[in-house]
Amino acid sequence: MSNVTLSSAVRTNLNALQATSQMMSSVQERLSTGKKVNSALDNPNSFFTAKGLENRASDLSTLLDDMGQSVQTLKAADKGISAISDLVDAAKAKANQAAQTSNQKERAQYTKEFNELLTQIEDVAKDAGYKGKNLLGGTGNDLLVTFNEKGSSKLSITAVDFTDTTSTTGLNLSDLASGTSGTSTINLTAGTTTAALTAGSLLTADDEFAAGDVLTLTDTNGTELGKFEITATTTVKDLQDFLGDVDGVSTDLTGGALTVTSDFKLSVSSSSTAFNSNAALTTNNATESGFAKDSDINAVLSKLQKAQDTLRSQASTFGTNLSIVQNRQDFTKAMINTLQEGAGKLTLADTNEEGANLLALQTQQSLASTALSLAAQADQNVLRLF
Repeated sequence: MSNVTLSSAVRTNLNALQATSQMMSSVQERLSTGKKVNSALDNPNSFFTAKGLENRASDLSTLLDDMGQSVQTLKAADKGISAISDLVDAAKAKANQAAQTSNQKERAQYTKEFNELLTQIEDVAKDAGYKGKNLLGGTGNDLLVTFNEKGSSKLSITAVDFTDTTSTTGLNLSDLASGTSGTSTINLTAGTTTAALTAGSLLTADDEFAAGDVLTLTDTNGTELGKFEITATTTVKDLQDFLGDVDGVSTDLTGGALTVTSDFKLSVSSSSTAFNSNAALTTNNATESGFAKDSDINAVLSKLQKAQDTLRSQASTFGTNLSIVQNRQDFTKAMINTLQEGAGKLTLADTNEEGANLLALQTQQSLASTALSLAAQADQNVLRLF
């Protein structure tokens, strides 16, 4: 197609109209996107600088999410320590209750309840995790919090192990044996005969007892539970009743053998060394109550106080870590806003200014169209000659 010949005036006005249309298109793009720099073609320096700021803001935003999860992990551990601290207080109360009674059966019961509290302490520690990370769970649960995109700024939080109350590196609270029923047998003979003694039989020298012998009954704590004096008329039933009257102690007389069973360590001593061929008789209680002796209770209370101190110290450590992470979290949020604001200053358009530009260009376009029409009319004057 051959070129159309345009007059100089028409071509000038046409070029002006095309330039105005092009500028209007650019202004409309800025208004629609809100940016004055939409690609590297608009302003390479501003575009790539803003892109770098936005990329860093995006990286920090990802780290910000990780920091938020670390905060929750620390909060979970703190809740766990608070719950464990309450259980330690309850264990203290239980030990003090045991100290206020001399009844060994009651102390054995308090020991069982104390051991249950220790089990609950371990269970709480095991349940204090968040998203697979438990700062009270020991090895493998250390928490690393990263604060910058290069990984050079970070905080390492060391986990503790409160899941085993017997651990010397943790709370160091050993389980107390709750005590099992122990038995001892007093073998009573019937002189030179083989007949078994009955409850009504008299205790004689042949039975290794003699009138005037005094039996003393004591518990594990060394507390005297009673004395029993043997007379010439004392029967096996009298001895059985004396031993069986103690709370937590039972007896049985079968085949001439008096069996004594106790919920705690029970000692029977006699003023006669001939008594049962020994100076004393003790129930063979393999695991006596941990609260059996006053000294044992005092030792437990001392351990509980140290455990409470450990908990408070660890709570303070986690509290410091939490403050650091939250402070860095706030700083990172502010930094992200700063980066995004900086990127915006390089690329965002002034919508008021662009609106004014569009209005001016519309006016200019209208004028250019009118000028082009006038130029075309001037070229049409030659038609009047015909």
